[in-house]
This record gives sequence, structure tokens and C-alpha cells, in this order.
Amino acid sequence: MNRLKELRHFSDFVKLSHSVFAMPFALASLVMALRGCPGWRILGLVMVAVVAARTAAMGFNRIADMRFDAANPRTAERHLPSGKMSMPVAWGIVLVSSIAFVFISAAINPLALRLSPVALAVVLGYSLTKRFTRFSHFFLGAALGLAPLGAWVAARGEVADPAPWLLALAVMFWVAGFDMIYALQDAEFDRAHGLHSMIVSLGASRSLQLVRLLHGAMLLILVAVGFLLQMRWPYFAGLVIVLASLVWEQVLIRKLNQGNLQLAFLQANAAASFGYLAAVMMGVFAG
Repeated sequence: MNRLKELRHFSDFVKLSHSVFAMPFALASLVMALRGCPGWRILGLVMVAVVAARTAAMGFNRIADMRFDAANPRTAERHLPSGKMSMPVAWGIVLVSSIAFVFISAAINPLALRLSPVALAVVLGYSLTKRFTRFSHFFLGAALGLAPLGAWVAARGEVADPAPWLLALAVMFWVAGFDMIYALQDAEFDRAHGLHSMIVSLGASRSLQLVRLLHGAMLLILVAVGFLLQMRWPYFAGLVIVLASLVWEQVLIRKLNQGNLQLAFLQANAAASFGYLAAVMMGVFAG
């Protein structure tokens, strides 16, 4: 029972459930790169690598933001400001996850190993960007966009093909958009404490217009990826799931309350990511 409680404690600290954003895109990229099912070894290595990188990133985010989390009523009960977890333990999680990511990358292939420090620099560095740029949402998008790019490297050992770069760009636009939605709940706090975001810079209305543009661009890029890789027609039909999820998100945020923001952030975007994985699976295996 204590072990289960500790696991839940750890999972909540790094928001392990939020892996539903990057993981389906990584798996979709893996399937497209191989044009079929990956073997169990490469599938397991990619999944563990995504979780390890994300765990390191979220742990570092909690450390970097502890001072702000403590001052914000919405986040004051998070693990570090509330004392539920000590700083040495938090740093230990970041260190172990980072080392694990490098070792997993080495087990994948030489290119993955060489690129692993770059990937860690991006996913860890995002947490500092809100201190100096309103484009912090795009840095987060770039961090998650590494998931499909890394999966392509795992499958093929190269990234010369434009398809994974386009997929990473689509993920960046998508994540930047929904991160702006998430930032709505802290707009006044961020403004008062000198933190930067598009919401602080542009205001809620103009930022939400930008979100719609970014998500529209994401869908167009996903269509382009399908044509580039000569995906079968079920892939394009499956993109309707992604479109429906993003429309649902827009409907939810018309009433800007905490419950709707959480639904828009987690459930609608989880549906979009798994919807894309379903589209890829249909495009590769159907027909």
C-alpha cells in the first residue's frame, strides 16, 4: 500500500498523465517511419524515452517555478511549495530521469545518443523562458515536438526526410495553442509577477484568435504530412477526429471557468492526440 501511495505521489508530482499529449504523436511517427508495426524492443525504448524526458522536464519545471507556485493560490498546494516533497528528492527525480533518457537513447542508436543532450537542453530549458519571452508557449511546443522527431530517429537513424520535421512543427503549433488556453487562468498573476505569455502581451481575446490560427495551421500541416508520405485515404478521414477535438476545445473555452479550462486542456487535447494516432493507424493498415 505504501509503495502504491509513493507511486501516486510521484505520478502527481510530474503529472505523468500528461504524457497523453506527446506519446501518441511519437507512436504515430514511429508507425509512419516504419510503414508498419514496430518491434517490441523499439516500441518499448521509444515509450520509455518519452516518459523519461517528460519526467525530467516536469520535475525541473516544478523546481524552477517553486517560488512562483508558492505565491500563486492556484498552485500553492503543489508538492514543493507545500512541503509534500523535498527539494533534494525533486532534483533526484530530474537527475535520474535525465540519465535514464541518455542511456535509453544509447540503446536506440548512435544518432539518438548524440542528440540526447540537445533534447534535454530543450525540454529542460523551456521552464525558464516565461521569465523573458512571451513566446514561451512555442518553446514548450518545440519540446513536445521532439517526441515525433525522436521516434523517427529511433526508427530510421536519420532525420533527412521532411515529414518528421513537419510533424514536429504541427505539434509545436498545437501545443503552443493549448498552452495559451491553459495560461488564461494565471493571466493576472503572471502580469503582477513579471512573467511573460501571449495572454499577458495580447490579452485573452486576441490570444484565442491566435490559438485558432495555430490549430488551423496544425491541421493543414497534418494534411501535408499525409500527402508527403502517400498515406491512404483513411488517414485523411481520421483527421476529422482531430478537427472535432479542437472544435470541442473552442466550444469549452467560450465559458472561461476552471472546469472548462481543465476539460479543454486535458480531455480535448488528449482526444486530438489519440485521434491522430488512430488516423495514422488507419492510413497505414487499412485497405
